[in-house]
Amino acid sequence: MMSHSVQSSAPLTQRFQPMTIVGLGPDWLQHSPDVMEKEKLSPTPSLPDKKLEVKLSAMPWFHGKISREQAEQLLNPKQDGLFLVRESTNFPGDYTLCVCFQGKVEHYRVKYKDNQLTIDDEEFFENLAQLVVHYEQDADGLCTQLIKSLPKKGKQDFCIDTKKFVEAGWVIHESQLELRESIGKGEFGDVMLGLLRGEKVAVKMLKDSSEAAQKFLTEASLMTSLRHENLVQLLGLVFNNKHIYLVTEFMSKGSLVDYLRSRGRLHVTKKDQINFAVDTCAGMEYLEWRKVVHRDLAARNVLIAECGSAKVADFGLAREENFTLDAGKLPIKWTAPEALRLAMFSNKSDMWSFGILLWEIYSFGRVPYPRIPLADVVKHVEKGYKMEAPEGCPPEVYEIMRLAWDLLPEKRPNFKDVKSKLVQLKATTL
Repeated sequence: MMSHSVQSSAPLTQRFQPMTIVGLGPDWLQHSPDVMEKEKLSPTPSLPDKKLEVKLSAMPWFHGKISREQAEQLLNPKQDGLFLVRESTNFPGDYTLCVCFQGKVEHYRVKYKDNQLTIDDEEFFENLAQLVVHYEQDADGLCTQLIKSLPKKGKQDFCIDTKKFVEAGWVIHESQLELRESIGKGEFGDVMLGLLRGEKVAVKMLKDSSEAAQKFLTEASLMTSLRHENLVQLLGLVFNNKHIYLVTEFMSKGSLVDYLRSRGRLHVTKKDQINFAVDTCAGMEYLEWRKVVHRDLAARNVLIAECGSAKVADFGLAREENFTLDAGKLPIKWTAPEALRLAMFSNKSDMWSFGILLWEIYSFGRVPYPRIPLADVVKHVEKGYKMEAPEGCPPEVYEIMRLAWDLLPEKRPNFKDVKSKLVQLKATTL
């Protein structure tokens, strides 16, 4: 399983840990007069009115990669039933349950077998959280039942239970989905064109792996709470014995960056450009209002629908705002300096990325910082370097870019204000 590390007061790393999920009440889609007047859902196949949000819950007892000796040092004083879970050092991919009994620490191997976890090959569990709950209720062959967990200090981890998606109404029966051709590759596996009850949908297919499953379901869990006409809408998930499919609305015109590059100046009009800017900003304004940070906003992660509207996609790194991430695998040219240096992500770091995305729109999909080697981008940016306006870019749009690229996050504008400026500009764009 992979890891989502989180700090209690602040931020989430790029390892994706196990995740446990809690359904919330049916009225999770609240209405804020500001943002919600625009929050119309585009027609999508079979999206029930009342689906519940699927949330993550913590695994404070999971200590990740620590050795047998470190576990024994941490478990002090050795009260019967005091326990923690760590990654197995001898069997990568498995776990070890460490529990105190009669002044010693017993180490039980937790095997990953046929997509499930087991200690004794008799009781099987979907994730670590279920396994811990079982042995808290009954020793069931262990030296003692689990009585008290030893919480990990600092970053804590999470776990997901697929049954919660079932309970919250997000599961699509396999018989309702027909898979067609591959339309792309994603982080987790192929993205296929599908037909859901006769309507076109996009299907992200998960390669079989416990770690990837947790990361995949983390993205899905966040998407259960988000509905806006400028966000790609989750329609549901399919679970079978071998695969998990994440089903979203189908965006027939592909990614914004490919759309801009393939059509170029001849076919992409000023009106198209300002529409893409307004649409993306509206989706981001909604995320800002929901206190969700995207973390990977770029023209490659904005998709274009058949009608030409733009929608923000790819919530693989998105999190509620009090999470943080390792800067290891971040797209340097799109990521704000404080996020790269200090892993400080916020709606203001998303605004920096939005400035880069505006530059992409008005340069017809060029790669940002075209004449600077990747290794030198950060030092130039930290000295205050800002890209020049793309040829033909309206001065009002370039001014938004410059404000978005302020080195001080608090000085950057918010998405609500930027959207109103862009909407005004749209009204005068021919």
